[in-house]
Amino acid sequence: MDRSLLEALNAERDARRAAILVTLLADGSQKLVRREDDYSSDPLEQEFRKRFLSGKSGTVETEAGDAFLTVSVPAPRLVIIGAVHISQALVPMAEIAGLDVTVIDPRTAFATEERFPGAALKAEWPEDVLKETPLDAYTAVAAVTHDPKIDDFPLMEALRTQCFYVGALGSRKTHGKRLERFAASGLDPALFERIDAPIGLDIGAASPEEIAVAVLGSIILALRKAPEPAA
Repeated sequence: MDRSLLEALNAERDARRAAILVTLLADGSQKLVRREDDYSSDPLEQEFRKRFLSGKSGTVETEAGDAFLTVSVPAPRLVIIGAVHISQALVPMAEIAGLDVTVIDPRTAFATEERFPGAALKAEWPEDVLKETPLDAYTAVAAVTHDPKIDDFPLMEALRTQCFYVGALGSRKTHGKRLERFAASGLDPALFERIDAPIGLDIGAASPEEIAVAVLGSIILALRKAPEPAA
């Protein structure tokens, strides 16, 4: 591999950005395609989009012969805002599904090791945590506290940073008031439709455990089948 390409690929990995190394098998020539690049005129555009979602490497046919796509995508993360009963059920389910999970809640009565044994738990305000660990396009955010003082900032930040999933607990009335606050803060209303609210797949979930299943289903659906976020 060309050294400059290797350095560029490693830089994308370090920054939690997705990239695909395209190697033409006939002559070994290579190029690097970043998720943020404009590859709309490339004959492999649709293949690139599918691979960025699936994360799977493999061989494809091109006009110049077979090419191998080495796909590098960050490990998907789930940031749960709120150390509530739903979160207690969601954490182990999401970890089994392969997500790197963090729970954030400044309320120390809820964010305890006893309630979340072995979990990555941050008993801090989301604003402080996200300064150290920013959100990105391979992060899902599920806000479940019912408290605007805790939920609003990470939800708006998730929309700004194009997180692949943004979900919020609450009734349609509660969500309507939420959107009013977001608009008043200057957030682009065009982003609002990306919020999954009420949160989770519509499966009639009632208990915290059932709601957790519905939320995880929505997250996996967004990760594997959703269209590319707007540039």
